[in-house]
Amino acid sequence: MLSFKNSTTEVTDSGTDTAILSVGATEQFGPYLPMHLDTLIAEKYAEYFGEALNAYVLPAIPFNTSEEHANCKGTITVSPTVLTTMLEEIIVNLNRQGFKKFVLCNGHGGAYWESAFVKHINYKYPELILITTYRHLAWEEALEEVGLEVLNEMHAGLLSVCTAMWLCPDLVKLESMGSDVPTENRQFADYIFWDKLTKDGCWGKFDKNVYSPDQLAEIGEKFWTSFISKRSENLKSILEEAYRRKMS
Repeated sequence: MLSFKNSTTEVTDSGTDTAILSVGATEQFGPYLPMHLDTLIAEKYAEYFGEALNAYVLPAIPFNTSEEHANCKGTITVSPTVLTTMLEEIIVNLNRQGFKKFVLCNGHGGAYWESAFVKHINYKYPELILITTYRHLAWEEALEEVGLEVLNEMHAGLLSVCTAMWLCPDLVKLESMGSDVPTENRQFADYIFWDKLTKDGCWGKFDKNVYSPDQLAEIGEKFWTSFISKRSENLKSILEEAYRRKMS
């Protein structure tokens, strides 16, 4: 794997024609978790996929379409037009240098622009391939592996705490937070700021008395390692075959 921490000579000498783009977010995660969790997750995706493909890994973009959290101080949201324009510029720039295969990693669940962007780029630029990764039921299977198959949360609940305790434990304040959000609120989740739908920005809850810090970190690591691994199954062969078919 190569990254922006390598020199241009090292990237050139590697012969790689594959680049990994990742997008995180800077958004509220309830009252006690840091706002860059989605960026850390995106970096994990990129690192894992970069190793699998011996690819050039770019730094994660730390902003996303986080409109639902925008009422919470510190959250940054950008329009899908601005974000996809930047990503397209990056892809075009790298393609001019000889990169032909691109993988997009997204750490933010509310990035509805992703699939449309991938489809559009592949239509607009016949000389390259851009893919994202997907594995049916990977999320549910990973939750089952860590014993959280009945987890009822969307954001900033137990799983988010586990994630933070694995990736940045020094930034976590372990305090109970969140609540059981009424099921009927889901129908409004894409239309209304979440500070009007949740108690404290958490769609789900965390009880500090159930797990030890070590247990939380272990759950976070096991879940994400499993989930990312499932999403990267056969990644190299899928990317190569997609490129072959498109170029034929």
